[in-house]
Amino acid sequence: MNAAAVGQPGATEYPGLEWLASMAALVDAEGAIEYANPALENGLGVSRRLLNGQNLSHWMDCPALWQESLLQVRSNEFSSKRFDCMMRLRDLREAVQVQLIVARTDHPQGLLLAEVVEISQQSRLEREEQWHNQAQANKELIRNLAHEIKNPLGGLRGAAQLLHAELPSAELQEYTQVIIAEADRLQTLVDRLLAPHRKPHVVGDVNIHEVCEHVRTLLQAEFPQGLTIEQDYDASLPEFRGDKEQLIQAVLNIAHNAAQALQQRIVQGDASIVFRTRVARQMTLARQRYKLALVLHIVDNGPGVPAELKDRIFFPLISGREGGSGLGLTLAQTFVQQHQGTIECDSQPGHTEFRITLPLP
Repeated sequence: MNAAAVGQPGATEYPGLEWLASMAALVDAEGAIEYANPALENGLGVSRRLLNGQNLSHWMDCPALWQESLLQVRSNEFSSKRFDCMMRLRDLREAVQVQLIVARTDHPQGLLLAEVVEISQQSRLEREEQWHNQAQANKELIRNLAHEIKNPLGGLRGAAQLLHAELPSAELQEYTQVIIAEADRLQTLVDRLLAPHRKPHVVGDVNIHEVCEHVRTLLQAEFPQGLTIEQDYDASLPEFRGDKEQLIQAVLNIAHNAAQALQQRIVQGDASIVFRTRVARQMTLARQRYKLALVLHIVDNGPGVPAELKDRIFFPLISGREGGSGLGLTLAQTFVQQHQGTIECDSQPGHTEFRITLPLP
């Protein structure tokens, strides 16, 4: 990359790198950081001020390969060099695999460009695209199916009512009452399926912590004993424009599912749900790039999502709980996507984490 094209020598910012989705830095001949873009700052969890002067190899498990690549590019043996490496990134207990690219620039001080691409990031973007397409298909399927069910259902219920009035004995009327009750139950299900597409999007100023606190109050009222709900909030997060009621419902659906999955631990008295908010920089959401985003982590210590459901938990009518409607997570995903956000889930026994990411102004 031409460094002169992205900033003047000695400038504190390089606009072309500021908006780069991948983590990037300008480093000297030994690998010490002279400039770090916001994606690298966010990825490492260290402010740019503190990154300045530190060697990027501090976060790698392959410092020799890093130094070799710097030498080869610096000596013009290669115009650029790329290699795979393991790096320790923010909030991750284990190092993740990345691809490092070292390239020459025409910076007057001879700085080199180092770009870090998290290999799992590409998988995440592909998964997000797949979920988005699946959600759109689900939405069309639900709307069409609901309308197809609703029309004959009304006729079925009306006919049952007329038949009920004509039947001479209470014993026979019990059968029509069953038909009417089941028709009403199906009507309620259809209404729930159509609800997200019927209600208008009521936009106002939303504080994500007010949303979390509202949900926390509801959960503590329902589960007063045996369940601890922890708050780990980033107070610097600003308000944003959105539909507060939809977001409350989305967070409640996720947290309530978690609480129900924690029944055994609630009996034991060690059930835990954590609401954690963080700010993220340079995020791609719904195929659009945002400078800032908020991330809400909803974490529980339950048994985890069954392996056979992990890839289908956001599908409609899929439930891992007996008697569940399978609509809670589908509706949560719909509401989050209506805010141009994403929702993801990582789960293993003892640790299930849902992440809601929403763009910030």
